[in-house]
Amino acid sequence: MATRTKKGNAGDSVLATNRAASHEFHLLERFEAGLVLTGAEVKSCRAGKVNLKEAYAKVKDGEVFLHGAHFSPYLQAGRDAPDPLRVRKLLLHVREIRRLARDTEQGGMTLVPLKLYLKEGRIKLEIALGKGKKAGDKREALKEKESVREMARARALRG
Repeated sequence: MATRTKKGNAGDSVLATNRAASHEFHLLERFEAGLVLTGAEVKSCRAGKVNLKEAYAKVKDGEVFLHGAHFSPYLQAGRDAPDPLRVRKLLLHVREIRRLARDTEQGGMTLVPLKLYLKEGRIKLEIALGKGKKAGDKREALKEKESVREMARARALRG
């Protein structure tokens, strides 16, 4: 069975993306984090059976945890398969964790997972500091995206 991956930048294989994140949040700064996963979860990731749509990250006691990410059970794992929605630990540098803790507590920001990908054989998660968009901001972003598409279509028809 072939894995469902898309090539990202620098040869990385993108396993899952959170496409709604840029629509729901103003994404300010991005970070790369490792994940603590079981073997069955790694197999599930490599098969592209991960959903990040409802996921978010939280800083607690000097550590960062991923909540709400759904890693579909790996069928061959049998009864040892972990809970698909369990909380998973993210691996970041201490200075990054301190900064994220400060920004999420004081700045009213959220840690949003953007994509899960393979980098040099290891599974990484890109997270971003995000500030929630209001309904007007979302409409404005959609209008802007549509105008860019229309200009591209007009250029394609002329050239």
